[in-house]
Amino acid sequence: MRRCIASFICATAFWFGATGTVCAQKPAEIRREAKSFLEFYNQLYQSLYTVSSEASWKASTDVTPEHTGLRMGADHAFSTFAGSPFVIERTRFFLQHTNALDSLTIRQLQTVWLDAAGSPGTIPDVVSARVTAEARQSAILDSYPFKWTRPGTDKTEPITANQIDDRLGSSTNLEERLALWKASKESGVALKPGLVELRDLRNKVAREMGFSSFFGLRVGTFDMSVPEMQALTEKLVQDTRPLYEQLHCWVRHKLAQKYGQPVPRLIPAHWLGNRWSQEWPGLVDSIDLDPLFKGRKPEWIVQQAVAYGESLGLPKVPASFWTKSDLYELPADAQRRKNTHASAWSINLAQDVRSLQNVRDDFNWFSTAHHELGHVFYDLSYSRPEIPIILRRGASPAFHEGMAETLATPTIQVPYLRQVGIVPDSMQFDEVQWLLNSALDQIVFIPWSAGVMRAWEQDFYEKDLSAGELNTRWWQHVEKFQGVSPPETRSEAFCDAATKTHINDDPAEYYKYSIAFALKYHLHRHIATKLLKQDPRNCNFYGHKEVGAFLYNIMKGGATRDWRVVIREATGQDLSANAMLEYYQPVLDYLKKENAGRQVGW
Repeated sequence: MRRCIASFICATAFWFGATGTVCAQKPAEIRREAKSFLEFYNQLYQSLYTVSSEASWKASTDVTPEHTGLRMGADHAFSTFAGSPFVIERTRFFLQHTNALDSLTIRQLQTVWLDAAGSPGTIPDVVSARVTAEARQSAILDSYPFKWTRPGTDKTEPITANQIDDRLGSSTNLEERLALWKASKESGVALKPGLVELRDLRNKVAREMGFSSFFGLRVGTFDMSVPEMQALTEKLVQDTRPLYEQLHCWVRHKLAQKYGQPVPRLIPAHWLGNRWSQEWPGLVDSIDLDPLFKGRKPEWIVQQAVAYGESLGLPKVPASFWTKSDLYELPADAQRRKNTHASAWSINLAQDVRSLQNVRDDFNWFSTAHHELGHVFYDLSYSRPEIPIILRRGASPAFHEGMAETLATPTIQVPYLRQVGIVPDSMQFDEVQWLLNSALDQIVFIPWSAGVMRAWEQDFYEKDLSAGELNTRWWQHVEKFQGVSPPETRSEAFCDAATKTHINDDPAEYYKYSIAFALKYHLHRHIATKLLKQDPRNCNFYGHKEVGAFLYNIMKGGATRDWRVVIREATGQDLSANAMLEYYQPVLDYLKKENAGRQVGW
């Protein structure tokens, strides 16, 4: 396949005049050549993207050496095209003549350039090595056999990621929690060598195209510079810090009491119910929704997520979604292994949309299913003939997450849960406790995403951190931003950052999730107060076509316009954390009273 692609590119390059020496300089001729180039590019891009996506889907849903090899071959072919010297040279030429081109053409060319920067054909050996290394790293990640040693025994037992999460959510035995937490970090040891190799390869391709690092390249997909992104994410952390510190103070006192320990300055990581401390579940005693889902089949959860989006008037989910997706948890004795991280896929940048999940009958998967279907509805919204293939993506990487989060917001509010029969009319909740439970997920996530993950990956790529300082730097950031400490000394033999899926296979842009959270509350406030005239804390979108029309108008353009302009035009305001802070103001007021006389901060 690669040889055919190379031959086709060479032939096309000859026809266009790849060096630019035979290209006319008149504006009308430049416009005509740019149009022809983009027609050629978009057609081949869609074909190769589809082949690559199918191969990646197979490699993620059935992890075998054969499928990993097929993914590598498809990715090689795609990268050969996207980063071919011909594509780079043509795009560079047109971008030097933007005064002759319309805004949509320029937008496409800028996106082509960013995509080429991930695999520049000017250094084919490096690109080939990167594609191979990424496939190998994903195979290790997806098939890692977690094991743990139960306290009081010397027997090592297999354990799944879901089982680790379940036990961390329920166990009150600190010795057991420590064993589970340590088991969850063992994958980092296996992944560390490949991650360091990948960093070097990723930086080489990015710097070949003039970017400061691979981190700088990924920031470029937001139409921003590294300093601009750092300023934006640090402001999100700074603005939410007063509420986060109050949450931190309340939680460390509550957990110290729960485990019969002195109140610590930093929260030990294994005290918390999440492997990375990115959310702090199970701490509000009066809020436990999981029992309400018992008896609900996982199929019902996904069906409800689809019905919710379609009730807004968003594009119908095609029948192929149900036959081609991989939605449910595998049996414990299954021979097949698949990626455990939920995701949504647009296989052909048209109507073949799918989701990879491990849905179970609990509240977390109810919210996750709605989130992933939010991605699917976004994919379907911009898969229109008016949108060029290369721009059939989110207005920014954060925008895709933000729209998915916005569509999933009613799942954390009582009216929608009552409507679908999860919360009975007889069951009442204290509003502050409900919001507190939510803040321990939403607010707690900001310093993790905008702080730890952004800062560590920025250091990793921009500063070329050596293999001997990765773990030290990781825990420095965890302490600074989260106020969390490892349960015991973590040497450089470990690589705890690598245990997070995104560090390996969605690198250098995890901060998009913090921006997405801010975007969610920004849009939710507008929908609740301007469109529905409802309380933002007690709101239900279900069945409201005006909400669907508002969201569809934002989503249908794909990446044709700057995401910041889209937000400003849709809501009349620039993005900030203000709406999020307004939403949780009752929690801040409550915690200030609860924490009176305590040392707040660390």
